[in-house]
Amino acid sequence: MIHSMIRILDEARSVEFYSKAFGLSVADRVDFDTFTLIYLSNAETGFELELTVNKGRTEPYDLGNAYGHLAVSVEEVAVERARLAKLGFKPGELVELNRDGKLFGLFFFVSDPDGYKIEVLQRHGRFL
Repeated sequence: MIHSMIRILDEARSVEFYSKAFGLSVADRVDFDTFTLIYLSNAETGFELELTVNKGRTEPYDLGNAYGHLAVSVEEVAVERARLAKLGFKPGELVELNRDGKLFGLFFFVSDPDGYKIEVLQRHGRFL
């Protein structure tokens, strides 16, 4: 996979959030008559997050009941949760998910300015 796309209302607000929260920066910005595409990435992977701004849109998007979440992995999930809380991003509670008596995942969720959920997982097991 090369990217995932989400629709946003405010480019500056979203770019600032993804930069501060996850260290993503603008890799490319392509402007069209009715919309703008902003590609965010970091040096850790080749995967990009594509932000789409539809010009003239003022109402928040209905995320519906089909959207799940984006996911990122970090070395120390508790440290990242504390950092995001200090930035005022209101991360959810830390969750430990076990299977067969062993740790499967340690994670929390945080929402971006448009309400998209992002799962922040500690690097462990299949989440390296």
